[in-house]
Amino acid sequence: MNPLVWYDLFLFVLLFGVGVYVFATVRITNLHKVYFLFHGLMMLWPFCQFASTLTDDSGLQLFYVLLSFVAVSLLGSGWLLLTIFITGYSERLSAKGTFLLFVPAVIGAIGVVANPWNEFVIPLEGGYIERAYGPWFWVVMVILVSYFLASLVVLFRAVYSSQTSAMIKKQVRITLWGIFVLAVFATIDAILNVVLARWLPIIPGMTSLGIFLSDLFFVYVIKRYNVFDLVSIAHEDVINTIPYGILVLDENEVIVEANKASRSFMDLHVGDSFDMEVFLESVHVVGSCREFVNHYKKKENTLSHIELIVERDNNIRHYILQSSPIVDSALVPIGHILTFQDVSQERFYVKEMNRQNVTLQERNQALDLIRQELSEANRKLEELALTDSLTNCYNRRYLTQHLNHEVITNIQYKTPFSLLLLDIDYFKAINDRYGHVIGDEVLVHTAEAVKQSIRSTDILTRYGGEEFMIYLPHTEHDLANQIAERVRLAVESNRIMVDHEITQVSITISIGILSFEDFEVEHVPDNPEGYLTQLFAAVDKALYQAKQNGRNRIEFAAFERGVV
Repeated sequence: MNPLVWYDLFLFVLLFGVGVYVFATVRITNLHKVYFLFHGLMMLWPFCQFASTLTDDSGLQLFYVLLSFVAVSLLGSGWLLLTIFITGYSERLSAKGTFLLFVPAVIGAIGVVANPWNEFVIPLEGGYIERAYGPWFWVVMVILVSYFLASLVVLFRAVYSSQTSAMIKKQVRITLWGIFVLAVFATIDAILNVVLARWLPIIPGMTSLGIFLSDLFFVYVIKRYNVFDLVSIAHEDVINTIPYGILVLDENEVIVEANKASRSFMDLHVGDSFDMEVFLESVHVVGSCREFVNHYKKKENTLSHIELIVERDNNIRHYILQSSPIVDSALVPIGHILTFQDVSQERFYVKEMNRQNVTLQERNQALDLIRQELSEANRKLEELALTDSLTNCYNRRYLTQHLNHEVITNIQYKTPFSLLLLDIDYFKAINDRYGHVIGDEVLVHTAEAVKQSIRSTDILTRYGGEEFMIYLPHTEHDLANQIAERVRLAVESNRIMVDHEITQVSITISIGILSFEDFEVEHVPDNPEGYLTQLFAAVDKALYQAKQNGRNRIEFAAFERGVV
């Protein structure tokens, strides 16, 4: 037996040892499953190459040779799948895509196993230790080269993509070296042991050595960058997304972890020493620096914090530095966790709030003035709420509110007063003939005529519909009658133009009067609202009497004296 064949067994043992090492030192994920599939295919090649030399049975020799080339056929697809996982493109790979990825490798493997008409391998000297290769061998080689080229495309795309992280780019570059080494040794094996087999002796182990060396590159990537360590990846992602600066120090105050946020205000990296006192001297400290440093050095299992002002690139930032010791299971301090919380925005808000306090104080006087103006506006709004929008007279609500107080005062001080209730005669006929628009004009002109006929101290209100009530303060029976007659005549003589000034409308009114001038039997009522309702009812009865007696006339009400 040629001693060189033991190289394949030796390399198989090494590959087996590497596989055990990786399996024992990393957590199992989908990435690991892909790697171990890939690793198992790599191990089959040197094992089968060695096993084929241990037997004189040509059938077993053929079995081992075919099995080794089946492994090689599938190795290309395994390599491409592994590179897809390493570059982070696995999320884009669908189930259909995964199936199609293995189709060429499976076709090549089927051709190897079938070996139709010895189109793949031909025995020499009665066995397969010495063998020649047919056309299907080159088909398998083309498939392998295609897989390697596809792997190169994936790797180079990851290297030159702006979306690929720096860590993945480093992993990809090392993986490219692994592909290069395997390609070189596989090419040398094909040239020496296939192309030049007629003229040169067989040199075993070349492809096995290439497989082993390329696997070492993969293992280096796995262990150096923890590409398969799911917990490490998650830890790094989480710590780098935290907006606080984080430094993890060991017991010798050497930085063992620093997230991205910490690099925005300090030029320290993993492996650098961190001197707390020197650092605090380089920044402005708000509070007791000595107390914080003493607490930090004691490594007591409690939190301590201090505020810092850091100036960097003409930018001033405020931070809350919080220190917490790291202890082991025996509560022995083994390091520190330092967090730097950026509170610049909060401090800005405090300053802005103080500045605005002055402005607010200055505006208080303006607010007082505005409050007075609002009070005046509210008074005017209330006045509007008590006014009839059509005639601009006071409305019934205002009259009721005013008389509730006025009537009681008049009774207390025995001051005479009168109420006039007037109604437009046949107003419904006007609405029916001319429409409500002309009816509204009649109401407006009637109110204007009445206003011109009464005194400035008299209060005219629109009592409801076409009815108006006039409150006459300090007015006895005779004077009330004179004012009522003046009002009746003013309305009767008032001509209202309608139908584009072609037709004139003349109206009359009926008036009921209620006068109070004899207070000998009157006393202050206990229920002013009820008393006022009786007054309205009395004057309304007088108006009804005027209507019954022919309209366009005045009638006086007879109010029944009594306690209300």
